[in-house]
Amino acid sequence: MSSALTDLCRYPIVQAPMAGGASSPQLVAAVSEAGGLGFLAAGYKTADGMYEEIKQLRGLTSRPFGVNLFMPQPGNADPASIEVYRHQLAGEADWYQTPLGEPDNGADDGYEAKLAILIDDPVPVVSFTFGCPTRSVLDAFAKAGTVTIVTVTTPEEAQAAQWSGADAVCVQGIEAGGHQGTHRDDPQSDGNGIGLLSLVTQVRETVQLPIVAAGGLMRGAQIAAVLALGAEAAQLGTSFLVCPESGANALHKQAMTNPLFVRTELTRAFSGRPARGLVNRFMREHGPYAPAAYPQVHHITAGLRKAAAKSGDAQGMALWAGQGHRLAREMPAGQLVEVLAAEIDAARATLALGAGS
Repeated sequence: MSSALTDLCRYPIVQAPMAGGASSPQLVAAVSEAGGLGFLAAGYKTADGMYEEIKQLRGLTSRPFGVNLFMPQPGNADPASIEVYRHQLAGEADWYQTPLGEPDNGADDGYEAKLAILIDDPVPVVSFTFGCPTRSVLDAFAKAGTVTIVTVTTPEEAQAAQWSGADAVCVQGIEAGGHQGTHRDDPQSDGNGIGLLSLVTQVRETVQLPIVAAGGLMRGAQIAAVLALGAEAAQLGTSFLVCPESGANALHKQAMTNPLFVRTELTRAFSGRPARGLVNRFMREHGPYAPAAYPQVHHITAGLRKAAAKSGDAQGMALWAGQGHRLAREMPAGQLVEVLAAEIDAARATLALGAGS
């Protein structure tokens, strides 16, 4: 592993930051303690809420960990299309007996306040999703001794991260669960993302930054494959979502391997931005009509999703999942890190035997 990442973890295994509750301090601590790199998700939290989780995590582990921030979003969503979608969701509000949320509930996710906390009281790693910070922000983190990682989905975004002074890039393939971390939300590009193996190779040949590969990875052999392509580490979300330390809803965890949910799709139905999840009723009925309006749609549907979870209805929840969800293994996070590490070693040994024959 590269010098920027070498000292952070014993194994090249990163637990993805999963906004919405899955990335609990308990999960992050368990992963870091086992030799991986755990990540808190600051998305959808207040700056104070983020800081409280950091303090809780520091009480659970002295190992390095990361915090992920959402970049502020441009306020260019079409108000008329948002209103049309609100009207379409009126039946859902009646069904779940809960009001729709207000779309204009903030588009910056408390970004500046979170930056101030993380620069004043530094953590080992900070990563960014939905865009690339300015050079001044990344320079401030460098002075604070924090490693910075920018999520990218194209070689061009990786170039932007390199120009801005990022220490590494998290290369996210189309297979990844949850939101696609594109820097621009362009509806014309929906479904045109690049697969992870091709994307890692393209980014490797475009920039000189260390790569953390993400997207559909569930087994150590897959991790070994992206390492062989030049990645420094692999980031896994869906694998860790089903661990007992994960804060994900029990219905969400069960759905990963429930034969009722046979496939995943990218949808704007729940948040207004493309995100991969298990196909359920809500996605089928509303996905084709959801506007490109993030985080406005997220705010509108937040109450519906909570009500669906409370009533035990997985058909109304955002069941974020990568394409490898059927390979999920329910075991403690620390044990999963050890199993993945052993699988990486076995895959490398097999490759070495093949090369020597």
